[in-house]
Amino acid sequence: MKMTVDKALKSLKIPVMKIHHCSLSEGKSSASQYDLVFCPLNFIDMFAQAKASGKTIVIGLRNAMSEVEAKEKIIAAGLVEKYVK
Repeated sequence: MKMTVDKALKSLKIPVMKIHHCSLSEGKSSASQYDLVFCPLNFIDMFAQAKASGKTIVIGLRNAMSEVEAKEKIIAAGLVEKYVK
């Protein structure tokens, strides 16, 4: 998923400072430290607290290997407008 997301963000010209890849349990406990969290779609509810903080955007992917899906979700989340100038 890390490589897929990295490719999608770069192809959309969204600047990436750091991508951290970790287990779901580590991600759940540290998600609020990040601007953006990607996870498998069926685990998106685990990140409700981080999402509720208003600081973190959580995106669930049905297919972690699909760059097309990642791009679609990034665009739908409004990240292109927010980060590309």
